[in-house]
Amino acid sequence: MRKVYTLYILCGMEAKIQKWGNSLGVRIPAAITKELSLKNGSPVEIEVEMNRIVIRPKEKYDLDTMLREITDSNVHAEFDFGAAEGKEAW
Repeated sequence: MRKVYTLYILCGMEAKIQKWGNSLGVRIPAAITKELSLKNGSPVEIEVEMNRIVIRPKEKYDLDTMLREITDSNVHAEFDFGAAEGKEAW
């Protein structure tokens, strides 16, 4: 389940969009990063929805979970890439 947070600036505090290299950036408050377990370098998705900027943590994929989701009905058949080329060994 994805959570969407609306950040309200309270008590007259303001956030500023600031230049960051060739882009613009805004700082995310520590309370939100802690709640979402975000760290420096955490991947996020950025979208525009109804004239708002929405930032979501990217879903974390776990190999064991993905492998458990493979069933007889969704597994693909083998695919033949043709004869070996170069130093490939079949």
